Amino acid sequence: MPTVTINVSTLNQGLADFAQTWKTGEPQGCSISFPTHEDLWRTLTANRWAILKVMTGAGPLGVRELARRVGRDVKGVHADVQVLLSGGVLEKTDKGKLSFPYDEVRLELVLKAA
Repeated sequence: MPTVTINVSTLNQGLADFAQTWKTGEPQGCSISFPTHEDLWRTLTANRWAILKVMTGAGPLGVRELARRVGRDVKGVHADVQVLLSGGVLEKTDKGKLSFPYDEVRLELVLKAA
């Protein structure tokens, strides 16, 4: 399983990375990008980050098992999972299980002077 980098990136930066990969044939690595820092933090709350911690390297899991592993109620975990799915952070398998197919997560944040 690969490493994924979670970062903030504009559409133009993402297209430039794609063009570089296309030109060189060299993969740039897996990434999950958010358009703004605010979108990243709105999506990756503390409870959702705990879900990612549990799912990293764990293979596909059902919502009930995930709730058991994070020590939360199924309804709350289900709501958080829906946000992570809609944000492209989690995936669903053909069998309906939740998948986060990475064994390492890197969080890349850059702040610059205004």
